Amino acid sequence: MNNPQPSGADNVRPLRPELADTFATAWTADRLMAAEFPEPRWAVPGIFSEGVNVLAGPPKVGKSWMSLGLALSVAAGGQALESIDVQPGPVLYLALEDTPRRLQTRMGKLLGGKPAPPGLTLATESPALPAGGDQAIAGWLERSRDARMVVLDVFAKIRGVPPAGMSAYDADYAAVSRAKRIADHYGVAMVLVHHVRKMGSEDFLAEVSGTNGIAGAADAVLVLKRGRNQADGVLNVTGRDVDEAEYALSFQATTGSWQLLDGPASDHTLNDTRATILRFLRDNPGNGPTAIAAGTGIKLDSVKQTCRRMVESGQLRVATGGKYSPANDGPTSPVSPLSPSHQIPFDQPE
Repeated sequence: MNNPQPSGADNVRPLRPELADTFATAWTADRLMAAEFPEPRWAVPGIFSEGVNVLAGPPKVGKSWMSLGLALSVAAGGQALESIDVQPGPVLYLALEDTPRRLQTRMGKLLGGKPAPPGLTLATESPALPAGGDQAIAGWLERSRDARMVVLDVFAKIRGVPPAGMSAYDADYAAVSRAKRIADHYGVAMVLVHHVRKMGSEDFLAEVSGTNGIAGAADAVLVLKRGRNQADGVLNVTGRDVDEAEYALSFQATTGSWQLLDGPASDHTLNDTRATILRFLRDNPGNGPTAIAAGTGIKLDSVKQTCRRMVESGQLRVATGGKYSPANDGPTSPVSPLSPSHQIPFDQPE
């Protein structure tokens, strides 16, 4: 008599031997919770963490000035954006839209007479990542094992041509993933300077040029926008290891440097009356127009009208009795703990 055949969940074909160890590195939940992992390494705390960071913005907004300034700061150590302490370490900057002369001029302006850090390596040409560029970067990282950051400016010049037949989303995801493999292997911050769409959006992630595959594969996305009022720029940040935040920045034209402004971005992007009311209510929430007028020196009628408009625009919330408070309090500064042939070698001048 034949044995009955198993059915349902029991009727499973044996694993092929070559697939037996597919999950060899899997965790059980209890062992994962008991494991200890090092904190992410930050190139610029609160801004650029290890992994892939997409820095996007419209043309001529100052992305290259920012990325070169941050590269100099990280290579030398000291402060980035004139306020964030950074640990020194080697940096590779691929300035693929610049010439050596232009780079020299920009660096001279940014350095302002200070010596250039020898830890910053610059190149103006590179093969595409799929054509040997990834190996060239990996080779530099092998020689600079304490490196903290690699900047690809701009990503479009080095990502390479997608394979025929691949969808736009898959091509974008694969291109960023190729850079991410390098960043993850060496534990460095990889900054991909990129563009935004011509059409704006309330969701800054939707402004990144290309498909959602770029933001989806990246560890963090930063969008630099032109500012309003006292702010020359606003930097929106979100990511896996960084809190979502919005920072106001000032651009110093004489030095080519970006400076992080104190306080929430709304303090600098609103007009003077709104910003003054918001600052007062952040320190003294739950006050009515009379107290706001007395505390700020703004006329009572103007306070009443402005507060109503700020509620409508989502900047304030109002409680019973006409008491106003900020709608939300964003972070004041990015603070994160610092953790104690054609194949270009990137260590030879062009």
